[in-house]
Amino acid sequence: MTFLDPRFSSLEEYTPGEQPKDTVYTKLNTNESPYPAGPKVVEALTDPERARRLRLYSDPDSAALKKALADRYDVTERNVFVSNGSDDILNFAFFAFGHDGVMFPRTSYGFYQVFGQLHGRDCERVPLTEDFRIRPEDYMNTGKMVVIANPNAPTGRTISLEDIGKICETNPDHVVLIDEAYVDFGAESCVPLTKKYENLLVAQTFSKSRSLAGARLGYAIGSKTVISDLEKIKYSTNPYNVNSLTAAAGIAALSEEDYYKENARKIMATRKASTERFEKLGFQVIPSLANFIFVSSDKIDGGKLYEELKKRKVLIRHWNDPLIENWNRVTIGKPEEMDILFKEIEDILKEA
Repeated sequence: MTFLDPRFSSLEEYTPGEQPKDTVYTKLNTNESPYPAGPKVVEALTDPERARRLRLYSDPDSAALKKALADRYDVTERNVFVSNGSDDILNFAFFAFGHDGVMFPRTSYGFYQVFGQLHGRDCERVPLTEDFRIRPEDYMNTGKMVVIANPNAPTGRTISLEDIGKICETNPDHVVLIDEAYVDFGAESCVPLTKKYENLLVAQTFSKSRSLAGARLGYAIGSKTVISDLEKIKYSTNPYNVNSLTAAAGIAALSEEDYYKENARKIMATRKASTERFEKLGFQVIPSLANFIFVSSDKIDGGKLYEELKKRKVLIRHWNDPLIENWNRVTIGKPEEMDILFKEIEDILKEA
């Protein structure tokens, strides 16, 4: 028996990466930062007066946070939307803008398909090329909302700002949403293009480069028209979607950008070294500008490698998808965590 609305009985929900609670793992499966939040964030979260004010509702406008983000990206507060993680932004966007259908890559962030199904949207999932590239021309003149992760997940590949501009120009009556969750690890943000294209919406998050995955804080930059539309959906569902502690953490993180840029630099250096180590072991590695790499080997099945590593208390991400079942996504951890990974992989390959 179920009490669920029949419309949702066939919904295939999103499967998050494993968050083990029973033992200690080397955790390279959910693209979290291996480095902690900065000292100003810790200070903000441990302020006794802020804790005492938790009896009050948070500011539904998140005015101080919006101002900090507006200053950071050289836009106005009316160009900024904040939310409980960038997933909320995606959810609202599919609901608000997907009425004529939504187009996104066949191999990309799994939540796109879930949100499309949840809101009854006609979803067109566009195949990547054989080497996992997005063809920008596939997303021109669509007559639909377009959603592209840039860098894409789980591949780490990017498309150019010029191509994003062309996609916006050829879909003037529909929103083009660029999901930039991983942009701080070497890619170029298209936020400046929001001043040129009214239909462009750029979503980012504090979860990756700013080490606040547990705080659940995302934001979007776009035209006043698009942001106003999102605000309408927010105020029709949950006006207090960003709590006061999370807002304070976000403001603090924006005030110590140099700390997070240095962490991103270290992650990029480790990514380069890890790519070289995988290649020396005979793996194929897709060039990545994210905080993960996508790898495959003809020496061992992707699912088998995932299972063997899990037995050895190392977690990476694997999907039972025929298009990528021999591939695994590996989050970039600290150098010592990557050393553990490669030691175990070398042992597994010897046994194989």
